[in-house]
Formats: sequence, structure tokens, C-alpha cells
Amino acid sequence: MKKSNKTIISHIPDFLDWIDIERGLSNKTQENYNRFLRKFSKWLKENNLEDLKPHQLESEHVWNYRVFLARSSGNGRILKKTTQNYYLIALRAFLNFFAARDIEALPAEKVELAKQKKDKKVEFLKLEEVEKLLHAPDVSTLVGIRDRAIMEILFSTGLRVNELVSLNRKQFKNNKFEDGTIELSIIGKGNYPRIVYFSERCVGWLQKYLNIRDALMGPGAIDDSLLINFRGAQKSKRLSARSVENIIKKYALQSGLSLGTTPHTLRHSFATDLLNQGADLRTVQEFLGHQNIATTQIYTHVTNKRLKDLHQRFHGGKKIRD
Repeated sequence: MKKSNKTIISHIPDFLDWIDIERGLSNKTQENYNRFLRKFSKWLKENNLEDLKPHQLESEHVWNYRVFLARSSGNGRILKKTTQNYYLIALRAFLNFFAARDIEALPAEKVELAKQKKDKKVEFLKLEEVEKLLHAPDVSTLVGIRDRAIMEILFSTGLRVNELVSLNRKQFKNNKFEDGTIELSIIGKGNYPRIVYFSERCVGWLQKYLNIRDALMGPGAIDDSLLINFRGAQKSKRLSARSVENIIKKYALQSGLSLGTTPHTLRHSFATDLLNQGADLRTVQEFLGHQNIATTQIYTHVTNKRLKDLHQRFHGGKKIRD
């Protein structure tokens, strides 16, 4: 291990190059790490530590930074434990960079994460609630047909909202709608490709929406956005993730469902339905585009019940006499 003569702050650009070239992290992750480490840089400067070298960083500095994060606020609110941990995870990655470059520095494991409460239960809709939501739009209107198509797509594919609004019209030009279903290759979170599937009912509503969209946009339309705003001057503007969130919230309210219903609730409902119908976790992991099976294991509310039912049905112990 060698001692660096450069300050910790001056190593940050090198770290960002490292996570790009050596680690191959996505642009979004790189942006986030840069933003998280800017906070660390600011804290160093405010505490007259801007000249600190990597080997001079001590556990006490990290502890003081953790205290700072715990008492920091964003938009007038104290940072949540999860948010604090994003900053600490970025710092860990930064320290791992020093280790990879044989630069003497505090080991990454010395950065402890904030203790978090156990994750909340996954919020999902039962099938009858999904049906209520799907039937809420007034499909005698342009907006109603578009909104029904949006919700059908979310429930049929399990797409994340950002994946949904990124879809383009041209992605559907080579699909044969008459076959009843569609398989579509997308690039999801972390730039990982996966296949998503549109059910027959979903394809029906998508086709109705596309007929309206194409007639409205005209054959020479430059904007290739799949989901567009039908209102006024914004007629050809791509719908934003926030717009879709507001659409779901509006129909949840109309349907008497939880005000916390979001596009991600439909993603959870999609996964829960698959598991209830007999799909295994590995399969659902593929459908959702999770890179780690541990992420898919949040659906234990389904798998635990299935295991219990299977145990009661098939365990041979009940045949043994007392």
C-alpha cells in the first residue's frame, strides 16, 4: 500500500472514472455517486478537512460525518435512514476504490450503515381491486382509452414507471397485433435488457389507443413517444413518470382504493398474481428484471403462504399414527 499525496477530494474524479471503466456502472449510478460524494466534500470543507489525504481519514471522521447526515435535512425534513445510507454506501465505494488502487486508506467496512427499521409490507392489489382500477377510466373519451391502456400495460408487463414512459411507438411497429400478444425487448434499470409480455386484453386496449394516437399525431409526426399528452399545445409531449403517477392516483381515488396506490403498486400486483398462479421466485425475478434474487424475496407474503399450504397438503407426517 502506498500513501497518496493527493487530497481525498481531488481523488473523486478518478473514482468516477473507475466506476465507469472498471466497474461498468450505469450513467445514473455514476451521477448519484457524484452527487453523494459532493455532500461528503462539502462536509470536509466546512470542517476544515479539505486537505485530508486518504490515509489520514479516521473512524472518528466517519462517525462525525454519520452524525452530520443524521441531523441533515432535505426539503425541510430530516434525511431518512435509507437516504443516509445512500451517502454512506457511496463513501464505502470510494474507499474500495483506494483499496483497488493500492492506496492506503480506511477500510470500507469501517463505514457502518444507519440502522433501519424492517421493510414495510409490500403494497399490492387483489385481482378484484385491479379490476376496479382498470374499469375506472371513461373509455368513451380519448384520455380514458389512453389511461386504460396505461394501466393494462403496467399490470400485464410489470414495467417500472420510468420504463413505461420511455417506450416509443416504433417499438411496436414490427409486432403482429393479430397474434393476440406481444413480446417486447426493453432496456431496464441498470441498462439490463429483458423481455416483457403484453397479454391479449392488454394488446386490445393498446391497439385502441394507438389508433387514436396515430390519427392525432399524423403520419409525419416527429415525436415517437408511445404515451403522449392529449391536452392543448402539449398534444405531442411525452407523458412523464409524474403524470402517470397522478393518473393512477386519480383512478385509485375514484375506485375507493388506497390513496397510496401507485404505478409500482401495479408492478407488485403483477408479481403477486404470478406467484399466486404458481410461478416460482426465479421466474418472477426474470419478469421483473431484478438482478438479485434477494430483491424478489420481498414477496414473502405470497411464498410463505404457498409453502405453508404445500406443507399441509403434502407432508407425509400426518399419516404417522400418534
